[in-house]
Amino acid sequence: MNEIWYQFKKNKIALFGLGMTVMFIIFAILAPLIAPYDPYEMSTSDSLAGPSLAHLMGTDQFGRDILSRIIYGTRISLQVGIISVGISLVLGTLIGLVAAYYGRWVDMVLSRFTDVLFSFPDILLALVIMAILGPSLTNLMIAIGIVYTPIFARIARGAVLSIKSSLYIDAAKSMGVSNRKIMWKHILPNSMAPLIVQVTLSFAFAILAEAALSFLGLGVSPDTPSWGIMLSEGKNWMETAWWIAVFPGIAITLAVFSFNVMGDGLRDALDPKLKNESS
Repeated sequence: MNEIWYQFKKNKIALFGLGMTVMFIIFAILAPLIAPYDPYEMSTSDSLAGPSLAHLMGTDQFGRDILSRIIYGTRISLQVGIISVGISLVLGTLIGLVAAYYGRWVDMVLSRFTDVLFSFPDILLALVIMAILGPSLTNLMIAIGIVYTPIFARIARGAVLSIKSSLYIDAAKSMGVSNRKIMWKHILPNSMAPLIVQVTLSFAFAILAEAALSFLGLGVSPDTPSWGIMLSEGKNWMETAWWIAVFPGIAITLAVFSFNVMGDGLRDALDPKLKNESS
């Protein structure tokens, strides 16, 4: 861990991404304490008020404080990211592990299944799943989780294929260790490095997908403080109240950028080639 942190902290952009990620997590946890107003509170007298000392990012058409809604929106984005990426990680790792370890027809069937999912564009597949399940936050997380499952399956399969031919795996088999123990005790722990990197990258894509689906009206309910909902509402007021859409867009951009650069830095830190070069 010390060596990984040493490699990671040399990447200043990755450190910036880590700092921004921590800031978003703090906003999500302490939203009731940080937000200056109730995100659901309406005030007709403050409708479409521009940025000021009272409302740093202005208000929307219902007089709701934009800053407060953005802060509370981090909860939705992180919740979607954690659960949807968790679904993708578990399902994808399981599919890739089983396919690579047993090979033959098992590998063929599972690989063709992931290829079918890969053949659809991400947003289109998510739209199809949402059309089947119906619009809700739970279904949104399930849809995004299914969409990104093939990515984890391919990464896990590639990692397992490179590990299962190792000498210590052959030694475990010769000692009579069961396939189940070999997969879960030896192969899976040594396959986690690329999967951990993909988790951070998929977080960014999950946040972006939630915003896109909510923008299209297939995500959370319209009154929920979601960045995608705020963008959808703000597009109708761009000429008279630009702040309704611009500030949520900046929040989405910062969140996606932070997770991406943090993932890139983590990938470099976990790359054994870079470790060997530095040593």
